[in-house]
Amino acid sequence: MSEANEIKKDGGTAQKNSGRGKIQKGDAKLGPFCYDIKEFSKSFGLSKAVWGKICTDAFRSGRMVPALKIVLGEANEKVRLWVIDDGMFKEMLEAWEEKYGE
Repeated sequence: MSEANEIKKDGGTAQKNSGRGKIQKGDAKLGPFCYDIKEFSKSFGLSKAVWGKICTDAFRSGRMVPALKIVLGEANEKVRLWVIDDGMFKEMLEAWEEKYGE
């Protein structure tokens, strides 16, 4: 599945000129998130430099929340994971606890 198909599957909006211009950094927007998508068949190594670029792209896209979607696998054997920072995780956990009372 291509990057465009992943964005469609998410319900996101693709960024114009993603990675090729001075505006609209990141691959897509979804809610408060500006996110990049990385697709690999077996593994993906995350570094501080990669996360730093994602954060910079989100900031340049209007101070949005940075996120990374990692798609591992091929054909119908794909695993989709999201990477967000600790602060956003805690906000989401708090919202979940408020909704479900746990």
